[in-house]
Amino acid sequence: MTAVHLQIAALSAVVALCTAMCGPALAQKKYDSGASDTEIKIGNIMPYSGPASAYGVIGKTEQAYFNKVNAEGGINGRKIKFISYDDAYSPPKTVEQARKLVEGDEVLLIFGSLGTSTNSAIRKYMNEKKVPQLFVASGASKWNDPKQYPWTMGWQPSYASEAHIYAKYIMKEKPDAKIGVLYQNDDFGKDYLKGLKEGLGPKASMIVLEEGYDTSEPAIDEHVVKLKAAGADVFISISTPKFAAQAIKKAAEINWRPMHIISNVSASVGGVLEPAGLEISQGILSATYTKDGSDPQWNADDGMKKFYNFLAQYDPKANKLDAGVVFGYAAAQTMVKVLQMCGDELTRENIMKQAASLKDFEPDTLLPGIKINTAPDNFAPIEQLQMMRFKGKGWELFGDVISSELSNQDPAGLAIRNRRER
Repeated sequence: MTAVHLQIAALSAVVALCTAMCGPALAQKKYDSGASDTEIKIGNIMPYSGPASAYGVIGKTEQAYFNKVNAEGGINGRKIKFISYDDAYSPPKTVEQARKLVEGDEVLLIFGSLGTSTNSAIRKYMNEKKVPQLFVASGASKWNDPKQYPWTMGWQPSYASEAHIYAKYIMKEKPDAKIGVLYQNDDFGKDYLKGLKEGLGPKASMIVLEEGYDTSEPAIDEHVVKLKAAGADVFISISTPKFAAQAIKKAAEINWRPMHIISNVSASVGGVLEPAGLEISQGILSATYTKDGSDPQWNADDGMKKFYNFLAQYDPKANKLDAGVVFGYAAAQTMVKVLQMCGDELTRENIMKQAASLKDFEPDTLLPGIKINTAPDNFAPIEQLQMMRFKGKGWELFGDVISSELSNQDPAGLAIRNRRER
């Protein structure tokens, strides 16, 4: 055999070896609708209009975060195409938009859509289609049901867990309290109210009046007046931002000064307390799992430095005082983490598999000590909060970070376990 023939034979052997080695690697790329070598299509549904339009900032922040990711090269070289539609916080409209995203736009998944009643309206559809309904922006405990709904997962702490914490606080600090509850008369409000009663256990009789309101009501003044008239000295406002601000204003107007607790979803300084009035918001209580963008204590925090740099470069018009901005950033960061974990297998099944295997993930804007953990039998990524009190122009944290994994001797802890077992 000549030297030329030997060279050709050697080259052929090298080519064959490369083909054998590289072939399987190339074959590992797997895509479902909405994914390709260059793009990942993510769907989203937000109330950019309607009674919960204050939350629209979450979708805008998520878009800005994905713009940042794309500018930095995307996810494993793929750019995110974020398609976000308005449902005006109306479940029938949510159904319409979900169908448009899945069947028309052919997105890979729907991420971060907001609202309890709205997401409830599309949960069955998403699971029948086997399309991830991932990191739902609602604290309803129903999103942690991997057996019955394996394609739906929440993100934030459940309303029930948050309510348990308030119940414990009230029983410790004001054991003879007369509690008045204002709640949104939908799945969001009812889930929260149920959690409060579970947390109070035998002392649920401390609730002297429950006042439900509908989101179609222009104002909730009448309900606040009734709660004061019932003799309540603790006021728990289970409401969305517009109505939470109204309740703060009305309580001040009628000179009612109870222990006032507002749900985390309405604890935004820029979105609720500033519009209501900082002076009349002093002393209000809530609980949180995210850092406060208005609090100077975080100025030297590495995570918040990244957050502030993001705002300066990609979302300069955003209000850092708005809790929705902090929320949207952390949720989008979690979504990106999952997509990175998927590698070149961008199938819907693998997305859910990776989402259910997050270990001690810490987005930049979560409080120190609060980590995201999931498992195939645990679709509740965040299960910790810390109490806080509004003082001056911001929230003041106090006490320890509290986990919903409570002692078996604690009524709230038993309630959580019983609910999960069911």
